[in-house]
Amino acid sequence: MPVINRIAGLAPQMADWRRHLHAHPELAFDCGDTAAFVAARLVEIGVDEIHQGIAQTGIVAIIEGQGPGPVVGLRADMDALPILEETGVPHASTIPGKMHACGHDGHTAMLLGAAAYLAETRNFRGKVALIFQPAEEDGGGAGVMVAEGIMDRFDIAEVYALHNVPGLDLGRVLTTPGPIMAAVDEFTIQIEGRGGHGAMPHETADPIPPAVSMVQAIQTIVSRNHHAMQDLVVSVTQIHAGTTDNVIPGTAMINGTVRTFDPAVQAMVMARMEEIVAGQAASYGVAARLDYAIGYPATINDPDRAAFAAEVAGEVVGAALVDGAAGREMGAEDFSFMLQARPGAYLFVGAGPGAGLHHPKFDFNDALLPIGASLLARIAERALPIGG
Repeated sequence: MPVINRIAGLAPQMADWRRHLHAHPELAFDCGDTAAFVAARLVEIGVDEIHQGIAQTGIVAIIEGQGPGPVVGLRADMDALPILEETGVPHASTIPGKMHACGHDGHTAMLLGAAAYLAETRNFRGKVALIFQPAEEDGGGAGVMVAEGIMDRFDIAEVYALHNVPGLDLGRVLTTPGPIMAAVDEFTIQIEGRGGHGAMPHETADPIPPAVSMVQAIQTIVSRNHHAMQDLVVSVTQIHAGTTDNVIPGTAMINGTVRTFDPAVQAMVMARMEEIVAGQAASYGVAARLDYAIGYPATINDPDRAAFAAEVAGEVVGAALVDGAAGREMGAEDFSFMLQARPGAYLFVGAGPGAGLHHPKFDFNDALLPIGASLLARIAERALPIGG
């Protein structure tokens, strides 16, 4: 693959950076050691500005090009997951119960590699803003960074990010104009009944039958309240009630996720859930409360920037490995907040065979590092051409 030669030469160093980060995972906004490591590498690389403490542990670093021009943002997420690692690799997590199971260690190393090349060559005009973000997995760190003003503070005109995809051919790039990932919401239903002896149900207000009925009714939202040609997922993922066979519990809990692209569909789901919970609770003589938490919005690529990014990807990996109209998926990503604030694009890049994301045996494929770093660097150079 025609990756940038200088970045190919940085591959061993990027792998060392990535494996250090993999061995020292941190969660959510608590990425202090990760940020310190990134900042130290940025000093060695020789970027022009380093701004720390954004969204608690986020960093924005600036590389100045040759002459005035706009600012292009390149983002990498830094946080890990609360998973016990099972890879057995020499660089495995040193912190039990935490691991980089989504490849954010690789994303960070790729952006550092791109930064090293861009700071050395300066083959662009304007500026490149390197955005190292905490709390993608939990907490919406991208939204916090936007709320703290990074787009205006650093005058960022457009912004790009990528994500590794295990199981997809190494270096294959997928993107799409418009929506690429869904909005994600969470719902929790608390049911309050009256417990008692399992042999005397007439003396209780059993919360389990209404819980079962609510789950069944919730499943009909997609099949009976929703247009079949629109994308919607409603999944119940937890039901908790009871502790033993001869006791009717006093409470039950239901939890799940909703994935949408259209705010009108999201509003419909919320309204139907309220009706279902209230109606089923009344029919069974229990009390129930729905807590519906709106999460990350849909990730929506700017069509022109998505086409541009796909064109650049073709230069790096070859046009045959790029699909610029790959369609959308029901996963979610807090880069959506950055794309709400500025036009840009999100890309998926194949990592080759391996365990899936969020799996305890996942480990980032270091062969992807020079490909991803080259893609990020070339996006910046192409978006900020000298003489453009």
